[in-house]
Amino acid sequence: MSFQPVVVGSGLAGWRFIERTYDAQFGAFGKSAALERETEYFKQNIGSIKSASDLVSDRRLLSVALGAFGLKDDLNNRYFIQKILEDGTLADSALANRLADERYGKFSQAFGFGPGETLKTGNVAGMSTVLENHKTQEFEIAVGETDETMRIALYTQHSLVELANSESSDDALWFRVMGTLPLRSLFETALGLPQAFGQIDIDRQLGIFKASLEKFTGDDSIQQFRDPESLERITNLYLARSQLSEIGGASSSALNALFLLQSAIR
Repeated sequence: MSFQPVVVGSGLAGWRFIERTYDAQFGAFGKSAALERETEYFKQNIGSIKSASDLVSDRRLLSVALGAFGLKDDLNNRYFIQKILEDGTLADSALANRLADERYGKFSQAFGFGPGETLKTGNVAGMSTVLENHKTQEFEIAVGETDETMRIALYTQHSLVELANSESSDDALWFRVMGTLPLRSLFETALGLPQAFGQIDIDRQLGIFKASLEKFTGDDSIQQFRDPESLERITNLYLARSQLSEIGGASSSALNALFLLQSAIR
């Protein structure tokens, strides 16, 4: 039987439980029979893959490859995924570079099938990283089956830090946040932005995101999330607002009371 992560409660109280038990739960999840079978199959077969066509033709390998980047929903979109892989990322016209979601670019780069790129399927260290990322994503998916807000919070802990530490300009980082659905969801919820917000002009969205974050933290940059305390604050605000939304109210006074009370829970 596969190990199902335990989520106790919602909001900040539930998050504190996941933080305390993460290592033990993640370790137990990694020993699940199904995950071990997927891992072993990938290890034994990925080195023989020499083209994008080879990879998309093996559903078991492709499932792990996509899963490592949170793209498993595209498992049946074989033509689209093959195009992403075959184009690579070196040319501005490559399909991955024309998509807002940066995960496609990272996925393509990991295997090196594009023009001028070095094939990486035989790189043991690189493929081990893919496997580790796949396990992390699968754990987060399993947590999300119980509470989707916890899945997004877990995803944020590594993806937002990675983004904050990149060398891109801050506006470019914001556009990457806006194009990565889990991160966009976190910021929209944490900053109290309405559902229709995504329908306005993209440059106006950028301005509103930055102004809203500055009101909360005093800083409108994504680079601030290199600091663990800043990451914790935005995560806590997201979880508090999510919980208030679930119980049917999100007034400022109610939010402040819940946030202050639950922030003390460790």
